Amino acid sequence: MFLDSVKDVSSVKAAAPRFASATHEEIRDGATTDVYFVNTRDVLASVGRLDVKVAAEIFAREHGLFAGVGEVLTLLKGLPLEIEALPEGEEFGPKETLMRIRGSYRDFGLYETAMLGFLASSSGWAGAAQRCVDAAGGPPPKGIPVLSFGARHLHPAVASVMDSVAVRVGGCAGASSVLGAALVGKYPAGTVPHSAVLLTGDTVDLAVAYDAALPSGIGRIFLVDTFKDEAEESLRLARALGDKLDAVRLDTPGERGGVTPDLVREVRYRLDKAGFDKVKIVVTGGLTPYRIVEMRSCGADVFGVGSYIAHADPVDMTLDIKEIEGRAVAKRGRLPGILENPRLVRVQ
Repeated sequence: MFLDSVKDVSSVKAAAPRFASATHEEIRDGATTDVYFVNTRDVLASVGRLDVKVAAEIFAREHGLFAGVGEVLTLLKGLPLEIEALPEGEEFGPKETLMRIRGSYRDFGLYETAMLGFLASSSGWAGAAQRCVDAAGGPPPKGIPVLSFGARHLHPAVASVMDSVAVRVGGCAGASSVLGAALVGKYPAGTVPHSAVLLTGDTVDLAVAYDAALPSGIGRIFLVDTFKDEAEESLRLARALGDKLDAVRLDTPGERGGVTPDLVREVRYRLDKAGFDKVKIVVTGGLTPYRIVEMRSCGADVFGVGSYIAHADPVDMTLDIKEIEGRAVAKRGRLPGILENPRLVRVQ
């Protein structure tokens, strides 16, 4: 039920059992909004001001990479609103106008919470992904591919959003979650979990079974830090699978020192020395832009980044009413009237 009035708030029920995340319908109905926006509709309606024409602007107080526009437009689709926005993927500065909405307050005021949430989270993830991609030398073919591996670090309701934004806006070459990859038209990227190696009992036995059970189009990429020395395990895999082995994955836990530049160099050297120079090395495990820079020239072919992207701080977004019926307004401390930004383009 659309929350048209405060009397509708009590009709929102969280029936069990259900996931705590909101459905698309609940977002569109306003169920995720801060309740004071619902109360405001009743108050403004009572004084005949709910349908007043306004201009509202969204800005941030810090630098960032703009993302989340598509979901805002999906939320507002079909409403009689004029919307301008900074193109997605553009960098922005503090207090730069990022989006401007013109129309009746009735048509979008209820959605302020959701709109700011879309933009804040997506811009945070996009910026973190871009920093990793830049640290890897830029997007391929110039740089080393960075994959978004952060789905496990987030609530599953938004993991696909993070993955898709990391690829579409942040420049990642792929993503691990099935839905996240599908949202950007890609096949999900991944290897095998340690649990598969543990349950099989041996890395090579797991690799042979994997190769026999799965279609040829799926990459043969295997962890080499479960039971034995990483270099030794890499050579065992290469000898067992031959040309079928696409890559080995280094994910040494922090308890054993983590993945280091010297470890990457050694595995690369030993593979090359044994004639397996075509086997690539995928590096994962607590990667940050700093660590990616450290390992760029050590022989890594792919970086899988999880927590750094997933745990990125949202970019704090603010929406202000800047015009009411063409008259410039602002709260104390803000500049009245619209703040021009020639980079905005009409999006609705």
